[in-house]
Amino acid sequence: MAYRYDPDLEFLGNCSSEELKDFAELLIYDKNGTERLTGNMDLAKRYKYQPDCRQYWKELAAEFQLFGGNSIANLFRGNEGVLYKEILRDVCDKMKVKGFSESQSTEWNEQLFMVQMIPTIIEQMPPDMLKAIADELGMENTNNITPQVCTAAFIKLFRMGGFKSYQITLIIVNAIWKFLFGRGLTIAANATITRILGIFMGPVGWTFTAVWTAIDIASPAYRITVPAVFQIIYLRSLNANRALIEEQTDNHQQKTPDDARAVAQCADAVVVGSKIVQIV
Repeated sequence: MAYRYDPDLEFLGNCSSEELKDFAELLIYDKNGTERLTGNMDLAKRYKYQPDCRQYWKELAAEFQLFGGNSIANLFRGNEGVLYKEILRDVCDKMKVKGFSESQSTEWNEQLFMVQMIPTIIEQMPPDMLKAIADELGMENTNNITPQVCTAAFIKLFRMGGFKSYQITLIIVNAIWKFLFGRGLTIAANATITRILGIFMGPVGWTFTAVWTAIDIASPAYRITVPAVFQIIYLRSLNANRALIEEQTDNHQQKTPDDARAVAQCADAVVVGSKIVQIV
């Protein structure tokens, strides 16, 4: 198994082991926590005894590339998989995302993908949850907000980039992880992010169930590549917005441990000191 140099995946080398944990476990284990029969046994063994996966992020990326390629074609490529942009295009086709463009950047196509996923989740949310999320994101005049208005606002905020875009990406990917694996992402989160994820804990699993059933992910490869693309988009957003995320975290450093614990209990989070460390 060899990693094919891919400029769209090189940023993974900037991620910490904690940040790569969910990506690694998606590649190695199924939703029941059992090692994947179609996976790399050596990689599974290494992760078990050496969980500091930042040291071998290229092996994780190589495994992802292999899942994205046809097994027979991979053999002809010297046991190398395909580049991320090809996997993204394939996943867009599977999710019926319209407008994928080979001439555009990967970030442009990822944004297209996310923009078409947002309405699927937002437009089925109950009004009280729409209002709570809109309030947390700093939207105005939210008392009688409609799904259509909220969706349009989410898409606008997402396209603007920055911390709000990161928040929306995190909300959606966390919801997918909660549905698929019974837990949210493993993240270091400030109180603002935790409140937003707490609001989304309930109905998003139900909302996304309908979508997941509709696309009928019958292939074992799609059970990995579809959530993996969401994970790559999240990690790219995290990597691009580190300074803004750190700034938001610093703004919450004065929050007392009791305050943080109260927020965590509402969102099923784990508190260490004054920081909310993991959404479960």
